[in-house]
Amino acid sequence: MPPLYILRHGETTWNASGRLQGHFHADLTDRGRAQAETQRRILAARDLTGFQLLSSPQGRAVQTARIVMQAVPGPLQTEAALAEIGLGGWAGETRADLIAQTGAQDGFALYDLAPGGEGLAALHDRCSAFLTRLTQPSVLVTHGITSRMLRLILTGRPPRDLRVIDGGQGVVFYVDGGVQTRLTLGA
Repeated sequence: MPPLYILRHGETTWNASGRLQGHFHADLTDRGRAQAETQRRILAARDLTGFQLLSSPQGRAVQTARIVMQAVPGPLQTEAALAEIGLGGWAGETRADLIAQTGAQDGFALYDLAPGGEGLAALHDRCSAFLTRLTQPSVLVTHGITSRMLRLILTGRPPRDLRVIDGGQGVVFYVDGGVQTRLTLGA
């Protein structure tokens, strides 16, 4: 597996209000644009010669990638496999309301309960298939759950670790040789 930098898009208006987005679009907030700028600065300090920039085609990821791409040589390409997990009929609903309605343990449990949703097993399959096709060092701009799933697969961890693997916006994860490193400015 080639070395990868994996980024979640910056905060959106729906993130700020606790809404689940799935395949819906919400614009980055001022904070989200600042998070993307932080990611750009982190990447600008790295040698990205030979890296390609791949982004989910969803608007919030593309907005983030357009900011980040100033640090990555080459064009921005979109990749459908990097899209966020499908939430079916629950896209646009608030996490808190759905947890209250379903009695789900937490927000992570909702992904397998969503009517018409993709589910975590299907997301795992989609991410695994994408990674088997990836042959070039890459910067991947994706989403919260998809980022976690990609990194679980790359580090050899089971899907049940989805809740405990590090996440966050404005963060860059470097994965090489099955080892994940969280990068910050100056590190």
